[in-house]
Amino acid sequence: GNQNRYVADLEKGDITGLLPFSRMKVARASGIASKKTEYLAFHKSQFHDLISFSYELTQALVWEMTSRTRSFTQLQQQNEKMMALGKLSAGLAHELNNPAAAMARDATELKKQLHLTPERFKQVISMQLKPEQVDEVNRIMYEKISEKEIKKLTLIERNEREDEMSDWLEDNGVTDGYDIAETFVDFGLTLEDVEKISDILQGKHLEPVLTWICNNLNTERLVTEIQASADRVSKLVQSVKTYSHMDQTPDKVEADIHEGIESTLTMLNHKIKHKNISIHKNYEESLPKPCVFVSELNQVWTNLIDNAIDAVADNGAITIETRQEGDNIRVYIKDNGSGIPEDIIGSIFDPFFTTKSVGQGTGLGLDIVKKIIDQHNGSITAKSQPGETTLTVCLPLKA
Repeated sequence: GNQNRYVADLEKGDITGLLPFSRMKVARASGIASKKTEYLAFHKSQFHDLISFSYELTQALVWEMTSRTRSFTQLQQQNEKMMALGKLSAGLAHELNNPAAAMARDATELKKQLHLTPERFKQVISMQLKPEQVDEVNRIMYEKISEKEIKKLTLIERNEREDEMSDWLEDNGVTDGYDIAETFVDFGLTLEDVEKISDILQGKHLEPVLTWICNNLNTERLVTEIQASADRVSKLVQSVKTYSHMDQTPDKVEADIHEGIESTLTMLNHKIKHKNISIHKNYEESLPKPCVFVSELNQVWTNLIDNAIDAVADNGAITIETRQEGDNIRVYIKDNGSGIPEDIIGSIFDPFFTTKSVGQGTGLGLDIVKKIIDQHNGSITAKSQPGETTLTVCLPLKA
């Protein structure tokens, strides 16, 4: 069926099967001898006598069982980490693809724009304008370029401005009036600004000057978009560094809890966007920095936020709250999903306990979370009712 199959070669001296004090109920393996073999077998009904009369052998068998459990748990924990890494890698690739594609698109457009410059420069350089006219036109253009906030227009307002300006431009002998109007409206130029430029030029050389201004504005826009895309890539890479703490020592250090949560949200942003989840943040300002293992603690935020994302429906909401209470930092992660049933909420931190279907979860996420928080001498609790589940992480400020 859905059970994973493991094949292992046994060597001389190896021990397998059910062992004393094991809680195994059903045998899930079978063995085949590939050559002449001598083996010693005990039926489980003999375990009681074995424990009573051979303490040394029983001790060795129990040691074998605990070693087996430890190895299996480590393997499962490593698998859990690899699964999480796979999810984050897929999300990161998705997040990087958008700004990278935007940079390539804008660079191609910028190249086309620059190819048109010589011809437009020839038109401008052949004009005879007074220095004060040039200064006035430049002042209007650079005022618009340096404007920090441009009033946002509704679609109807925008269309009206573009139509009004393009009609005026065509009436005044400017070809490609609509393309120029579109760019001018983007940068907040109004028909009054264009009329003012026309007055400065005394009605002469209007088309080459406006085309030159339009070219400069388009170049500015493309460079700004490329810069924004590059900044986005840079921030994503910085989020990876912050998340993994790859450039820091593995020792406990004073760390900004908010920085770790924010980098985790960046890493999981593709899942958040996919389900159109709203994230509400209620961070306490000037929150003290506890002494923590940063990369391990980021694993905590990943598991808790990822679980919350899975728990909520499309268009759901997650709230993250931080505050100081005495000598502790408390982080609350709330979701408005269907909730955790009362009869299982006490088991969610147990190893291998999962409510997800086969292949969807190993049941180690919250077990790892609890172990990491225990490492920090902290605590984690869960409270749930339909429509609101809250997991609370408490971390001591003092190491």
